[in-house]
Amino acid sequence: MNTVASHDYLTSLLQSLPKKPTDSVSWLKQLRAEAIDQIGKQKFPSLRDEEWRFTDISPLTKLPYRPSLTVSDLQLTDIDHLFLEEPSNRLVFVNGHYAPQLSNIIDANLIIGNLPVLMADHSSSIQMHLGQYAQYQDNFFTTQNTAFLQDGAFISIARNTSVPSPIHLLNIATQPEVTNYMRCLLVADTGSDVTLIEDYVSLQESAYITNAVTEISLAPNAQARHYRVQRENKNAFHLANCTVALAHASRYQSVNVALGAQISRLNLDVRLNDEAAECCIDGLTLITDNQLSDTHTCIDHLKPNGNSQQQHKCIIDGSAHAVFNGKIMVRPQAQQTNSSQSSRNLLLSSQAHIDTKPQLEIFADDVKCAHGATVGQLDSEELFYLQSRGLSMNEARNLLTYAFGAEIINRISVSSLRQRLEQAVLNQTQQIQDR
Repeated sequence: MNTVASHDYLTSLLQSLPKKPTDSVSWLKQLRAEAIDQIGKQKFPSLRDEEWRFTDISPLTKLPYRPSLTVSDLQLTDIDHLFLEEPSNRLVFVNGHYAPQLSNIIDANLIIGNLPVLMADHSSSIQMHLGQYAQYQDNFFTTQNTAFLQDGAFISIARNTSVPSPIHLLNIATQPEVTNYMRCLLVADTGSDVTLIEDYVSLQESAYITNAVTEISLAPNAQARHYRVQRENKNAFHLANCTVALAHASRYQSVNVALGAQISRLNLDVRLNDEAAECCIDGLTLITDNQLSDTHTCIDHLKPNGNSQQQHKCIIDGSAHAVFNGKIMVRPQAQQTNSSQSSRNLLLSSQAHIDTKPQLEIFADDVKCAHGATVGQLDSEELFYLQSRGLSMNEARNLLTYAFGAEIINRISVSSLRQRLEQAVLNQTQQIQDR
């Protein structure tokens, strides 16, 4: 991005920031004030930055940069087609603002709801975790999200509590040319078990920005399954940061599915802070036309006997561009770490391209680590075999493409979500082959 465009963007951003945070809670006021001060010291990410060298986000500077409005006239009947069958607790945010009339909280044993509302009774717990994992000092969009922090989801699972049904966090965009700020904080106490579905959708086709930050803290022996679905419209910009902190013997499973947005970026950082922590991270990107989807992950092993597995798949058509940068870090104290990473990419057109960079940084000598990447097209022998069994060329291509992505989706344990995503992948695959 040129200097003038970057300067105009930052000027617009700073003008829209609140001059003096009005929070009644002093520590939250201080957190937001520090983020506001930090924005003026940071530069907008550009292709000159190593972490952004494959992802040009300069089109963001062409959008009016104003926060979304709190006004919404959505009714339950307008969005009931977005609901899932299994979740009994649902938090709905419209353009980043909590919508209690669209939400459904029935479990009295959970601390779940909108951050500002829960602040009165749970300020000390929130203060202990909010802003402590997603560090805003060196991340432009996390800083921006923290500066604008107002509404957000807070979910706290008590000690030895198993939440029987998934929690659905539904984020809906309805306004054009605005920025929606979404914040989520999940805290799972010792021995607890929870499933969180983080879902991003659009009800309009104009351009806008989603800036999302999620922080997850798992205490010893806690378990969390985190399914993240980004299916915003193809004019949108989606910029997300998720940070997960794992304590002793805690287990984190993640499946990230990216289907929408003109430009999307997910930074996922998982820190195995204590012994015997485990994580399993899977991702699927399915893009076409001129979409750009970027996934950056970092799995940081800090203590011994940790386990991590990661598989990321991309299906790319048209002139789309996918980026995957996955880093596994094994610290000197993290002996007997077992870690593997795989990046597999399917190109469906000659114009589609992928930049993939799996990385290992190992500073311990008693470890078992592996990584690899493949880039290719549909196998001609497999296509021939399916055609010999009576399928047309398009049917054979559809089946193989679908099967490539379905491996990731099948790892989602929520049946209704899995079925919807399977259908979405099947539909998008069919549209690609019909062109």
